[in-house]
Amino acid sequence: MQLSFGALRRVALAGGLLFAMALQGAHAADDAGDKITIMVGGITKLIYLPARLTEQLGYFRDEGLNVELLSQPAGVDAENELLAGAVQAVVGFYDHTIDLQTKGKDVKAIVVFGQVPGEVEMVSSKAAGTIKSMADVKGKTLGVTGLGSSTSFLTQYLASQHGLASSAYTLLPVGADASFIAAIKQGRIDAGMTTEPTVSALQKAGDARVLVDMRTVDGTRAALGGTYPGASLYVQDAWAESHKVQAAKLAHAFVRTMQFIHTHSAEEIAAQMPADYQKDKALYVSALKASLPMYTADGKMPADGPATVLKVLSSFNPSVKGKHVDLSRTYTNEFLSAK
Repeated sequence: MQLSFGALRRVALAGGLLFAMALQGAHAADDAGDKITIMVGGITKLIYLPARLTEQLGYFRDEGLNVELLSQPAGVDAENELLAGAVQAVVGFYDHTIDLQTKGKDVKAIVVFGQVPGEVEMVSSKAAGTIKSMADVKGKTLGVTGLGSSTSFLTQYLASQHGLASSAYTLLPVGADASFIAAIKQGRIDAGMTTEPTVSALQKAGDARVLVDMRTVDGTRAALGGTYPGASLYVQDAWAESHKVQAAKLAHAFVRTMQFIHTHSAEEIAAQMPADYQKDKALYVSALKASLPMYTADGKMPADGPATVLKVLSSFNPSVKGKHVDLSRTYTNEFLSAK
């Protein structure tokens, strides 16, 4: 049978379309198979627990993703790694996306883990007699993870609520975990901002007490006037646009983890985590119980969250103060349902 010119043309077009679709499918497969390196701003912190938990549960693998998790104690350093292209994503505080927009960098959160910071201002037991609230920190030394970090801006904001200028006290970068505990024990700081499980460890040892608690929605609203999304997964816009398959698979893996957290007990969650994260298992479970209220159930941005974060940053971050910020460009929920 001899085909007409028109029929031959239709066959050729169909063949070309099939080839293009096959090529597109191959690119999508390659896209999903590339290694994704995620820098976590302190991987043992419970505020960032979803990062390691997703790996432990095998959810990255279920999505066909090749993910490597790295740890960097200060979020500001993790941010620099992202901008340098050394990593594809960061698990850190959402506020970095606002700060970076004012510097001409397009970065957005694609999954939100914490509807509140999960941060706690702890006062040394030695200084607890004179520091009853943030109104009493004049002339004191306050510990933060790093200068220019989320903890430094939150600390300054809390003090400003009591009429204290930044010059009224000293901010000292002391890191997190063991280095923070050492700073309290050695009396190098009078108070400081940290997270679980460091909070519970200090309380158990009797070295420090809670001054301001932002592990719950109520505590955060009382301190900051609204929800304050903290831990999130953020990426450069250019990467998200050119790796939509990977971005959607990443978001889906993390949302499964958020649902796991909300349907399991602290004991069941702890059982999934590496043993070396839990040198004191009872303490770890206790710290996790205290932290559970901070996690989102669906990875979505809380409606009032971005405005609260902008308010805090506009008060003390010189990069943000007085600048126009388009909050709609600092996060997206589009990848949470895309697949």
